[in-house]
Amino acid sequence: MNVKCHQKRIFDFMRYIEEIGRYGLMLLEIFRKPTKWSVMRKLILKEIDELIFNSLGIIIFISFFIGGVVTIQTALNLTSPFLPKSLIGFATRQSVILEFAPTFTSIIMVGKVGSYITSSIGSMRVTEQIDALEVMGVNSVNYLIFPKLIAMLFYPFAIAIAMYTGIFGGWMAAMFGNYAPTADFIAGIQEDFVGFHVTYAFIKSLVFAVIIATLPAYHGYYLKGGALEVGKAATVSFIWTSVVIIIVNYVLTQLLLG
Repeated sequence: MNVKCHQKRIFDFMRYIEEIGRYGLMLLEIFRKPTKWSVMRKLILKEIDELIFNSLGIIIFISFFIGGVVTIQTALNLTSPFLPKSLIGFATRQSVILEFAPTFTSIIMVGKVGSYITSSIGSMRVTEQIDALEVMGVNSVNYLIFPKLIAMLFYPFAIAIAMYTGIFGGWMAAMFGNYAPTADFIAGIQEDFVGFHVTYAFIKSLVFAVIIATLPAYHGYYLKGGALEVGKAATVSFIWTSVVIIIVNYVLTQLLLG
């Protein structure tokens, strides 16, 4: 029994190594034999609209209320009269810029954008549209994934909007909830501001954008089975992409802020 368990662990480990290697080869294939620019330009503009602009609504909505919740929780925990109210604005700014805007928003984007990418490419695999592209001599990896990758490079602009909206939501919560005067909240936002923290957030969001564009695409492109497997692939894609983002978030934080 122990021998079988040991063999299964070795088999699973080798399967993970194979998956990582195949993912790396797919990344290289994205930039080989590019599609004509006249065609690619239209695909890129379509993906920017689909992946970025259509996601701004949910990003703004979530960021606004996350900022408000952070403000309320911070204010309710500042029970000492010796602590200045400006700490509420300071804590809201730090929480939104460092974590909630780049990381929490990216997890939401994995659910929205990542699932869309996996299901759309997976459906093309199931219906043999990818095979048809290969028969016509088109590099299907470049044709399907490269536009999504370029479109997601605009993701930091969405994160910038999320930062502003989150801090604005925190200010609204502080003002209407009488948790802190506007002057104190703004003073807290300006207090001990480190510009590199914004740069750090943008670097994280750019790395997350590449992961969100390529990892779900990998699960859809190498899908095996029928239409039923598309939904399963989207679920597996969401789980693994979220795990990778959390791990990469830890590594980048240690490297850039440690």
